[in-house]
Amino acid sequence: PRFKKSNKDTVTVQEVLSHYGQLKAWIPFYKLTQDSITNKNLKKFYRAKKTKNFTIKVAENLYLKSSYKDSIYKYIRDAEQREKPGYKYSDLGYYIFKEALEKRYKKDLNILVNDEFYEPLGANRMSYLPLAKFDKLSIVPSEKDSYFRHQLLHGYVHDMGAAMLGGVGGHAGLFANSNDVAKMMQLYLQKGYYGGKRYFKAATFDKFNKRYYSDKKVRRGLGFDKPQLDSTIMATCGCVSDESFGHSGFTGAYTWADPVSGILYVFLSNRVFPTMENYGLVDQDIRTKIQQIIQEAILQN
Repeated sequence: PRFKKSNKDTVTVQEVLSHYGQLKAWIPFYKLTQDSITNKNLKKFYRAKKTKNFTIKVAENLYLKSSYKDSIYKYIRDAEQREKPGYKYSDLGYYIFKEALEKRYKKDLNILVNDEFYEPLGANRMSYLPLAKFDKLSIVPSEKDSYFRHQLLHGYVHDMGAAMLGGVGGHAGLFANSNDVAKMMQLYLQKGYYGGKRYFKAATFDKFNKRYYSDKKVRRGLGFDKPQLDSTIMATCGCVSDESFGHSGFTGAYTWADPVSGILYVFLSNRVFPTMENYGLVDQDIRTKIQQIIQEAILQN
């Protein structure tokens, strides 16, 4: 309802999940709460301590004004669309999906996914807001933030927009170890069945693991990344089947599963430490080169 009579009211869920909805890649919401000259956080938006009107914890000793969540959704609603249709990865749709799910199920997203998936899967180290559950020493620190939160991010989501939602985003904020990521991917690999329990129908998985705009050169399924259609873009090692699926994360994560070979690959790293300007992992194609080695080692034997 929030997007009725906006420039997005004809965009479909299928288009958004395929990153074909003409949405901008992202909006730097945090910059809209800073002085445009000094880039310092404005006092009208932040407090060092939690108060009645400043309840959103974005980092240690930094609380955002509670009402700013509505501003984020207004900025998304009013944002201009990209002029030309075509593939463009965008986080913005996942802000919308988060809000829709929470309204539908009347639960915060972090509680909803824990109750429905992580806890019954035994994925005990997969969680939003990890500092509420785990010792800080067991959590890998993220970036030394010098532009927004001005501290080492340790146990707080790296993504600025997700931080401004309190650490729980539809697009970011989830912490996990490799074992629990593997459990989640195995659930997908087995099309909704894991540990003697069915979580969703096989047909549901098949619907999401399908390209709908390959004729438009969009390699994505619904949410899932898929093997490249263009050999110059290395989404994978080029050695996996077209039925395979996965995800490549901004902070350095990578996971991929192939129903044909049965191989499931999880790579977790800390690319953004000490700064997100560290692009060595991406520039050297390290994740997909490791994928190639794994594929060759297993399939040749």
